Amino acid sequence: MLKPEDFGKLPEGERETRVKAMEELQGRLEEVLAQLPKWEKEQREKLRELDREVISFAVDHQIDERKARWESSATVIEYLIAVRDDVIDSADDFRPRETAPPVTAAGGGQEAQVVAQMAAQMAAKPAPSFRRYQVNVAIDNFEAVRDGTGAPVIYEDHPTQPNLIGRVEYLSQFGAMFTDFNLIKGGALHRANGGYLILDARRVLMQPMCWEALTRTLRAECIRIESTRDAQGLPGMTTLEPEPIPMDLKVVLLGEPQIYYLLGKHDPDFRELFKVAADFDSRMDRDDASALEYARLIATLSRQEGLKPIDRSGVARVIEHGARLAADAEKLTTHMGTIVDIVREADYWAGEAGAEITAAAHVQQAIEARNYRSDRIREAMNEQIEQGTVVVETDDATVGQINGLAVLQLDHFSFGKPSRISCRVRLGKGEVIDIEREVALSGPLHSKGVLILSSFLSSRFANNAPLSLSASLVFEQSYGGVDGDSASSTELYALLSALSGIPIKQSLAVTGSVDQNGRVQAIGGANEKIEGFFDICQARGLTGEQGVLIPASNARNLMLRDDVVAAARTGDFRIFAVETVDQGIEILTGVPAGVLDDKGNYPIGSVNRAVAKRLANFTRKAMALGRAASGNANKKKGN
Repeated sequence: MLKPEDFGKLPEGERETRVKAMEELQGRLEEVLAQLPKWEKEQREKLRELDREVISFAVDHQIDERKARWESSATVIEYLIAVRDDVIDSADDFRPRETAPPVTAAGGGQEAQVVAQMAAQMAAKPAPSFRRYQVNVAIDNFEAVRDGTGAPVIYEDHPTQPNLIGRVEYLSQFGAMFTDFNLIKGGALHRANGGYLILDARRVLMQPMCWEALTRTLRAECIRIESTRDAQGLPGMTTLEPEPIPMDLKVVLLGEPQIYYLLGKHDPDFRELFKVAADFDSRMDRDDASALEYARLIATLSRQEGLKPIDRSGVARVIEHGARLAADAEKLTTHMGTIVDIVREADYWAGEAGAEITAAAHVQQAIEARNYRSDRIREAMNEQIEQGTVVVETDDATVGQINGLAVLQLDHFSFGKPSRISCRVRLGKGEVIDIEREVALSGPLHSKGVLILSSFLSSRFANNAPLSLSASLVFEQSYGGVDGDSASSTELYALLSALSGIPIKQSLAVTGSVDQNGRVQAIGGANEKIEGFFDICQARGLTGEQGVLIPASNARNLMLRDDVVAAARTGDFRIFAVETVDQGIEILTGVPAGVLDDKGNYPIGSVNRAVAKRLANFTRKAMALGRAASGNANKKKGN
């Protein structure tokens, strides 16, 4: 090394020689410096290859073991190879990391120290995350298949769109939302894949986008996870799009028949997707086999819920109540929820009584307590009748007035309500006026029943002459709507009484519909109607004259309360099963109905004879008035 002043003192020739040497050396140095990046790159590649070769010795044997296990699945093999390459590429993440020294702030208090520490943590390189190597097992039915328990059977009680087809969840970090494949959650369709999925149709239809997602999935035969915003075509955040999952399952929809019919009518794909319809009856035959099934159900419930054992009398009372709920002595209800509730409550009353076994008395107490909690309105109505606010007569006899019976339904509780029906007749044009219909309080079925009365009168009493009467029928003290045809025979009895002038016993009540030929037809709620009138008569005192007329075809439906059965057995209360209007009018009036003789006349002293005579008088008066009106018209023309 020479200083510049020393270099200047050298001879000129030597200086030129040194300059040429320096220029040559500079060129060689530039060539070397140009090669350094290449050499460094080659060094890094060789070090990386060496690093990968060393790491592969620690990784390959574990990956190879899993590849051998999953050699039948090309997708899994591809995934394992990708995991191996990523582990080798990210080897630094697996090496021990040096702990950064604590950061202290110059000056300031504790708050400054905390802020400085948080800033240092945020600035530091985040710790490596191995979430990408986790396996998100969304659904695992392997144990069920291995144990031989069969295909999965899944019931989804909250069928929202995410709960059905799955969803992608999010995590919040420093105010930002992020997700990865570990946050993909399967739905009920995934859990039931290869088996059966049971859904409540009403709940599915109540959830937005749920029905469309279900039918679209069934049509495509694959499960595609998507957000509700994507399903609606709305813009949303960037998220994962999991691959569709092939689907092979059976979907069972449970619901009322009305829902089935509505879906079949309004959804063109419904019948194609749900081809098998199973309409279950709410009743079953009452025989030894069904009684045994009831007993087994009660025994299973008692064992599972730790209830007291129930004896044979208790089981028999439960079966009787099942027939009562089915409204048929030869049927049993299949609504097991109600039966189970009665057994539970009977167990409670048995405990209150200190009994170790539930008997029929405890079951009866449970039934009565259940009714007592719901009969506030019935008690109020019966109180109005007992106080005379609502007039219902239970003794003497009255022309053109009769006791009808209706049923009121309040959720699970129904009861009978007596009503006073009256009829008035006069000369007219052959019409029967339903006052309820005239004031828009009559339903279509009730109006139909009243129109049948006109047809009955015309066919029986107006074959050779016009029907010249006007009759009005009304439910007295009725302030609500009236529907159903179960009072049509009752109204016909009142009409026949008004026409014949023969009084009807007010100690009797009537229910039943009637056809144009005078046959009394079956109705619903026979038990409640009989018990409703019985309660009124019992409150006033049973005389042995009170009773109810029901259609003969309803006799098999009778499952009455024990007190009603006891009163009927002792003759304090009577139940008549009638097949025709003539049988009924004889019981109600105590007068024979009368049958046509060979000359087309009814016998003297019969109800039909009195009705025919009254109608004939109406006809004669109508014809006389018609002739008088015609004569007056001719006189006016002559004048």
